[in-house]
This record gives sequence, structure tokens and C-alpha cells, in this order.
Amino acid sequence: MNAFPLRITSPEGDLFCADALKISLRGTEGDLAVMAGHVPFVTTVKPCNIKIELADEEADDRIGHIDGGLLTVAHDAVTLLTGQVTWQG
Repeated sequence: MNAFPLRITSPEGDLFCADALKISLRGTEGDLAVMAGHVPFVTTVKPCNIKIELADEEADDRIGHIDGGLLTVAHDAVTLLTGQVTWQG
């Protein structure tokens, strides 16, 4: 599986930056998952749980909760703008 740079940011600054294999979350049109090579798009995101599968095989996947936001998928990177992330574990 190919990795892509994932950045989760808030108005106060970056909350998470790492290479990911997949991010799963809930957009306004339903559940979605983004992997490397996904078609570019922008969507609003509902308050939901998120799961990030990291490219670093030695790191545990990250699971958290966001209070909504905006997801931008570009050809070479993914950015999630949100107010905050509450990480589990």
C-alpha cells in the first residue's frame, strides 16, 4: 500500500502530521476512506471518530474524535482542518 502525507490542523496550529496509508471518517454525505491516489475533492466533515492507518509499521494506528471540519484531498497530500482532536489511548 502506498503512503501519503496527512496533516490535521486547527486555527491554532498543526495537531498531527505523518505519512498515512488510510484515513477513515464521516463526511456530510456519509462514511469515507481516503488512500493514496484518491481522486482530489473537498468536503465538509461531521463530528465523528477518525481512524488513521500509519505508514510506519512500528507505530500503532491513531484513533480519535473530531468536532467536524473540512477535508481536502489533493493529488499528493490530504489535509483535515478541524477545531480539535481528542485522541484515544
